[in-house]
Amino acid sequence: MRVLARAFTAVFLLCVTLGLLGLAAITLSEARQEQAAREGRQRPASEREYAVNVRTLDAQTIAPKITAFGEVESARTLELRAAVPGRVVALAENFRDGSQVSAGSLLFQTDPADALSAQALAQSDLAEARAELAEATQALGLAEEDLRAAENQETLRRQALQRQRDLLDRGAGTVAAVETAEISLAGAEQTSVGRAQALANAQSRIERAEITLARRQISLAEADRTVEDTKVFAPFDGVLSEVAVVAGGLVNTNEKLADVIDPNALEVAFRLSNAQFAQLIDENGRLRQVPVRAALSLDDLTVQVTGVVVRASAAVEAGQTGRRVFAGLTGGAVAALRPGDFLSVVIEEPPLENVAEIPATAVTNDGRVLVLAAEDRLEEVQGEILRRQGDMVLMSGLPFGREIVTARLPQLGPGVKVRAVREGAMPEAPQTVTLDAERRARLVAAVEGNARMPAEAKERVLARLSEDEVPLAMVERLESRMRPAAQASSPTSASPAQAAAAPDTIALDDGRKARLIAFVEGNTRMPDEAKTRILAQLNTGTAPKDLVERLESRMGG
Repeated sequence: MRVLARAFTAVFLLCVTLGLLGLAAITLSEARQEQAAREGRQRPASEREYAVNVRTLDAQTIAPKITAFGEVESARTLELRAAVPGRVVALAENFRDGSQVSAGSLLFQTDPADALSAQALAQSDLAEARAELAEATQALGLAEEDLRAAENQETLRRQALQRQRDLLDRGAGTVAAVETAEISLAGAEQTSVGRAQALANAQSRIERAEITLARRQISLAEADRTVEDTKVFAPFDGVLSEVAVVAGGLVNTNEKLADVIDPNALEVAFRLSNAQFAQLIDENGRLRQVPVRAALSLDDLTVQVTGVVVRASAAVEAGQTGRRVFAGLTGGAVAALRPGDFLSVVIEEPPLENVAEIPATAVTNDGRVLVLAAEDRLEEVQGEILRRQGDMVLMSGLPFGREIVTARLPQLGPGVKVRAVREGAMPEAPQTVTLDAERRARLVAAVEGNARMPAEAKERVLARLSEDEVPLAMVERLESRMRPAAQASSPTSASPAQAAAAPDTIALDDGRKARLIAFVEGNTRMPDEAKTRILAQLNTGTAPKDLVERLESRMGG
């Protein structure tokens, strides 16, 4: 009996094992068939499109502009310094910081007492020098008369000696008389030499007197200039600045008392990069005299002035780059400017023809852009960059009339299919619907009772539902989520008002429902919450018409 029982048990276990293996084989076969059917029903992967902003390339004539910032400087500024030390005895009434002064007006004067004393002494010294010159001139005349008399005396003595020698030769004279005549001649010659020496001394005295007179004249001129230097006059029409003196104050030599600035001789100095400076150079390497426009912002008021580029800095400062350029300012508004004002400067270059102004984000560093080709695909075109102006680029050599991508994204390139968004195209306004009180209350109750909705999203949806106009897409989405529960609880208990308020639904046959379910289950990009909600709607056999159409449009049929 025991052997028979064991045999029956073994047969039973074998049958159970074979049954389980058969069941496993059937289940595996069904799973493979369902997977094969699902893979056969899946929509083939479609080519990805990218939305891009495009604009039409138009040929234009544009005058490039260089924008810079500079500081106002004075082309003519004079420092007023005291040439003569002393106390300030006279000061102009308008000698104040910011006051206007006229050319030739007296600004201030230091005490001229010492200068006047020196002037009087110089005048007396000059008179003395003139008297000395007159005396030397008279002495010269007397010396000439003495020399002339001595020379006549010498001539007579020589004639007397000759007569004595003639008498001695005839035997009528004596040797003693000849010797006496010779002695007299020698004395006369000596006297002539003395008178010539005196004449030479008189002439030298005149020269010294003339030199002394010239020195006295120089001293007097210097004294006169010192007297004049005690007075300081305005050299030109201007504005006083940095005034540092009061009447009665003591000043030293060369002490700075104020500055005079010519308000009509102002210029703006600004720095340009090497690339910008190169645009202002002509073919000969000279700086072109191009016009500029400068503006000073004074809160609600903007002072506009014009000017012309006049020169560039002679050297590049240490640690700086580019070039420092100066432009002379003109116009009536220049009087409102002051040295040190910070101006915005716009330099206008000669116009460029047949160019396009495009965003800098649309072009590469070497001038390549993407244009829209046939079948909404991209094509790369090479152009020439002429100027860079802030966020815009001026280019030539582009296919005018075609549409260009205004922003190059990393995923864009030649041959990529895109969806063009053209400038000026306005998106369609969302459709809205006016809710009655019953429908609004039902939607609010559904939102408040949804435990899976985040609190922030719930507050946002409730705020929109409280408005008079509610987006239709939101209402349809909420009602599509409400419908499966309502149909499961009481599919025939809906009131006529509710039925009229519900969106259109369609009945699904088994094949259509299977395709939709397979598509939703195979969509890996769909959130799990949305996938669960859509599958619940599809399993009921009826679904909102817009949901079905949206899914089938994504499936390609």
